[in-house]
Amino acid sequence: MELSELFTGIKIFLQAFQSGPNFDFGGPGALQGRRPGPGPPEGLSAQPGRTLSACQDFYTKYHINKGMAYLGDERGGGVCVYAMSTMGDRLEPVPTVDKDSFQKEEENVMELWKKLDAFQTSLKQSKDRPKFTFYDGPPFATGLPHYGHILAGTIKDVVTRWAHQTGHHVERRFGWDTHGLPVEYEIDKTHNINGPEDVQKIGIKKYNELCRSIVTRYSEDWEQIITRMGRWIDFKNDYKTLYPWYMESIWWIFSQLYQKGLVYRGFKVMPFSTACSTPLSNFEAGQNYKDTQDPSVVVNFPILNEKDVLLVAWTTTPWTLPSNLALCVNPEMDYVKVQGKTKERTGKYILMEARLCQLFKNETEYEVLSKFKGKELEGIRYEPLFDYFKRKEAQGAFKVLCDGYVTSESGTGIVHQAPYFGEDDFRVCLSYNIISRDEAPICPVDDAGRFVLPVTDFAGVHVKQADPDIIKLIRSRGRLVKAESVNHSYPFCWRSDTPLIYRAVPSWFIRVEQMQEKLLASNDKTYWVPSFVKDKRFANWLRDARDWAVSRNRYWGTPIPLWVSEDFQEIVCISSIAELEKLSGEKIKDIHRDSIDHITIPSAKPGNPPLRRISEVFDCWFESGSMPYAQVHYPFENKRDFEDCFPADFIAEGIDQTRGWFYTLLVISTALFGKPPFKNLICNGLVLAEDGQKMSKRKKNYPDPMYMVDKYGADSLRLYLTNSPAVRGENLRFKEGDVLNLLKEVFIPWLNAYRFFVQQVERYEKEEGAQFQFEESVMGKSTNVMDRWILSFTQSLLAFVHKEMEAYRLYTVTPRLVKFVDNLTNWYVRFNRKRLKGETGKEDCLRALETLYSVLFCMVRVMAPFTPFITETMYQNLRRVLKPGTLGQGDTSSVHYLMVPQPMKKLICPEIETCVGILQNVVELGRYIRDKVNNPMKYPLPEVVVIHKDQQILDDVLRLEKYIKEELNVKTVTTSTDKQKYGVALRADMNFKLLGARLKGDVKKVQQKVAELTDVEIQEMLQAGSINILGHTIDASELNVKYSFSGEKAEELSSKYEAHADANVLILLDITPSQDMLDEGMAREVINRMQKLRKKANLVPTDEVTVWYEVKDGDLARIITSFTEYIETATKTPCKPLSEKNSTDVIIEEVADVKKTDLKLVITRGFCAGWAMTASTVESEVPAAQGGLTCPWVNIILDGTPRFANNSCSATLLLENPQNSPVVKSCKDILLEAQNIFGFPLKHAKLHIERKQIDLEKTSVKNLVGKTIVVTSAPNKVPVGTSAVKPYSRFVNVEGNGKKASVLLENPCGDGIMTVPIFVKFVMKVLGLKSKPRLFTDPEKKKELQLNGTSLTKLQGSTVYV
Repeated sequence: MELSELFTGIKIFLQAFQSGPNFDFGGPGALQGRRPGPGPPEGLSAQPGRTLSACQDFYTKYHINKGMAYLGDERGGGVCVYAMSTMGDRLEPVPTVDKDSFQKEEENVMELWKKLDAFQTSLKQSKDRPKFTFYDGPPFATGLPHYGHILAGTIKDVVTRWAHQTGHHVERRFGWDTHGLPVEYEIDKTHNINGPEDVQKIGIKKYNELCRSIVTRYSEDWEQIITRMGRWIDFKNDYKTLYPWYMESIWWIFSQLYQKGLVYRGFKVMPFSTACSTPLSNFEAGQNYKDTQDPSVVVNFPILNEKDVLLVAWTTTPWTLPSNLALCVNPEMDYVKVQGKTKERTGKYILMEARLCQLFKNETEYEVLSKFKGKELEGIRYEPLFDYFKRKEAQGAFKVLCDGYVTSESGTGIVHQAPYFGEDDFRVCLSYNIISRDEAPICPVDDAGRFVLPVTDFAGVHVKQADPDIIKLIRSRGRLVKAESVNHSYPFCWRSDTPLIYRAVPSWFIRVEQMQEKLLASNDKTYWVPSFVKDKRFANWLRDARDWAVSRNRYWGTPIPLWVSEDFQEIVCISSIAELEKLSGEKIKDIHRDSIDHITIPSAKPGNPPLRRISEVFDCWFESGSMPYAQVHYPFENKRDFEDCFPADFIAEGIDQTRGWFYTLLVISTALFGKPPFKNLICNGLVLAEDGQKMSKRKKNYPDPMYMVDKYGADSLRLYLTNSPAVRGENLRFKEGDVLNLLKEVFIPWLNAYRFFVQQVERYEKEEGAQFQFEESVMGKSTNVMDRWILSFTQSLLAFVHKEMEAYRLYTVTPRLVKFVDNLTNWYVRFNRKRLKGETGKEDCLRALETLYSVLFCMVRVMAPFTPFITETMYQNLRRVLKPGTLGQGDTSSVHYLMVPQPMKKLICPEIETCVGILQNVVELGRYIRDKVNNPMKYPLPEVVVIHKDQQILDDVLRLEKYIKEELNVKTVTTSTDKQKYGVALRADMNFKLLGARLKGDVKKVQQKVAELTDVEIQEMLQAGSINILGHTIDASELNVKYSFSGEKAEELSSKYEAHADANVLILLDITPSQDMLDEGMAREVINRMQKLRKKANLVPTDEVTVWYEVKDGDLARIITSFTEYIETATKTPCKPLSEKNSTDVIIEEVADVKKTDLKLVITRGFCAGWAMTASTVESEVPAAQGGLTCPWVNIILDGTPRFANNSCSATLLLENPQNSPVVKSCKDILLEAQNIFGFPLKHAKLHIERKQIDLEKTSVKNLVGKTIVVTSAPNKVPVGTSAVKPYSRFVNVEGNGKKASVLLENPCGDGIMTVPIFVKFVMKVLGLKSKPRLFTDPEKKKELQLNGTSLTKLQGSTVYV
């Protein structure tokens, strides 16, 4: 083929490829590709499958094979151009990703999603699927998202993504809580508004305009942060509680409750926020309890007709004393009159007997004058503390009352009664007719918490600030008995973070107490994770539910739609804007207070003034609890759609919402429809600072969420949160270090496994000349045990995830997904690196690549809802080598468009999973011992002994023997069911640090019993996880379990072996390496330094380079020289002394430390020149030593990739067998025998000794005896230089029937020892025997040999006599 013709062909090929969108070379094996562009070049068809007439002649010369076009002539010259599959390009190289660059990959994914409009596209794709309904609780936008929002948002995103990817349509709308105290409080602080009078000065219209101006202050930040966290939710089609249509639905809901008789107006003592000038509901008051210090005072109340006798009452709210109207005692408890006998207490006091400790330290400080029941004090009148309400004396005030709520737990057993500042006070005084529901309340405190007339002494002072002045005044009047401070838990306003007071206010209530049974029934119909929150915390709250005060004396909120007469005898409840327009005659656009407060409705009673709206607005919790209906403007719009999808399939929020949103949702839904508003609920715990305290901006005790995302990536933060105790409803102490560890231990290894796969596919296609393309039909074809294991594990995991996600148990799913990454990276890829690198042949490599691809591709779909960024990154590349049509005909441009795969039960094999599980146990125990004795894995050890009573498990261990050898770097794996044979036994010691305080007086007794525990008892304890000793349940972790050796060989065994066990298996590791093993370990150190330098230079395995070394230490130099072959085989790189360096193209160099010895390494580009020295003959006058083999032999090394051999490039050939019977007669025969063993192509194959090429025609086989021959099969391949004095393969010599012969037990090395039957047949054949022989180990034939499954290994190197 002419060169110009070749370039013309390449030009046509590239034009066709780059133009697209489709092109096709006609003929069999046609080449197809897809590229965006304007169209094909002139003369080329754009229709797939159509013959390109312009290329017919060209096609015959430019061969197409498996997706690659070979441009050249029939003799194989020319170049190879890779084709693209219909999915796009071939796999793109994956850059090294570390903890610093991880999050940058996520930003690339964000750009992709933006380009695809991925979320909206996914919604369009799913619009005809069954609906999965999700309600998103509306947050306030007056601050930025914190970890609580991010945790709940991540849970919501995981579940809704999963629902979408399991065949549902999931509408996800974001909502905003825009009304209420959070907004008003911000305005009050900013504009110095301290009470209702300040609002009146600027006007409600202006005040509401100020509120409206800040409700979306942080909305852009919220959208940016939530989107960056990977959460897919619709911000454009959102809902806000300030939208008139949303507010109108709230009016309808309230009108329904009003019509059902569930709404009433009344005075009630309620939690009251003086900072916000409004009452709060009981569940709001319960949201923010804090430990605080308050004054604690005991005050005396002289009895009117016995003024030297003093009733003493205790309170922690001195500010309520000016409003005192009565005292209360428990009628059934014992009270005493005592005479004080101390300087401080000289009077006569009446108090509860059980509470004498409140005034006196011991019995010597008082004398009991009389004892009586509390009911005997009822009706006794006392002298008021203040005269502000002296007029109430005529109504029975200022006397002792009785009620059972008084306890003996604190105070004096006499409780002072201020009925309008205490719920029990109000109830008791009402029952004694001291107050009535119809009278004006005695409540001398305004909405800002300041005293008003008639409390003249403290008028204008905030009640909490007045405490010291009140105590001072009481002391001056001789009424103070004792004053101190007390630290107790007290409710604070959840918005202003100021102490609440309890105050009687007129309010509008929803009757909740009468609904308790219905609420509990609704709760029973729901499913919660974790269940204990539903069954205990939430159910208990429902049982104690109080009537809900839904009115707030505020301005920025949904106005309560009640128009009333002045005497409240006529009330109209409006249910819609249209109804208000009809009744009032006015056109209405907005229904906030400033727009409707002026509107009146004519009275139905002729001559009466028109009805006016009450001033209150709704509690913002009523608005958020109405979101299921109001977000779709129900019932005014979307009525059918809503009713078809109600209740919701799923909601999620933090555990603090059990008294908030979860509660209000359930109350409103049960009141409206008699059923719960949701089916499934995930309740997460709280996210605390690392020290266990509440996260605080002031204390700066936590890292900013966006700092964490920018540093570690959103996926890391998502997985950290969903893999935490918080998903089980427990609290999480947030630790930045744990997020970093997750990144380093899960994500980076996962990405590295994916990167390694891509590299090996690139290598495979380059070396094998074949295109890798995956189709699901190949799954399960591999017989390799590790392939079958990882496929089984993946499918078992898939089945588990489907099952647990149906039950919303993220806390069980996420740990298993993390475990999968560990199994994939630290076990499968690690154990199969040689197979994946092609060192075990093309077909075995392909099976391993297919297995790894199937697992990676399966798991990116399974984990997509959990870690949406990294899975998208991998998917975008992995899909390139997927067989067209595998994913169906729909849009597959994002992993989040795909369905989660269903488990393939045929691939699940529990036996293999158990088998590999035992392997993992053995390896982890061995690693533990190596760490314990500080023996690095690079250094080989002689033996590991695996002990278990179950022979089947030991058989499983032997089945995976080569993996244990490789992973633990041991020469031999021995199994045994007899622990006594090795004299190993368990003993236990008590961990005093863990148990001392708990066991107290039983410590010594338990210690003795622990010391007496037998080996069997300790084993049982390890399996059970705990043991009962003298009535104490002791966890296995609270005992120190150790291993000891006993018997005659105890000292010898203990010096040779280290023992360790888990609940499944016991291992003994021989920790006494030979010098050869130590040298091999040093060689591994050198390999490690070379590989690190390659990585530092960003080299990939297929890069052709040479490593040059220089070392001054003689011992290390000796080791490198001796292990040159080993080092070059491991690194696939020539390794030569620096003194021989002849290349100036240096890539990188450095001086590495190898066990305190300097090793200079230089890497140059390309294989070193001069490495391929050739000679016409290789003669040797003296035959090499035969190393124990009876027959002449040669070693064979393949410097390349074997096709047939398993994990080995080395073998041994016998030149004669038996002696004097040649089986290999020429060097060509050696080449053919080597080709039969390894399967390399013969076209360019050559033989070498000491890097010198052997002349196949002239070199005599006799001159090669005992030599190591290196085979190369690639053109111009530079051979490694190596030699050995012993055969590589294990062997046995045999003598009999007048002949001497040899049997190679394995060939190639590591291919497995032959079985006993095959061995016997071979002996018969090679010695010319006609019947099965008896075998002996001595020439005299006295010691007969009994062969079994392991005895051949023990015969290595010996002679057997027939």
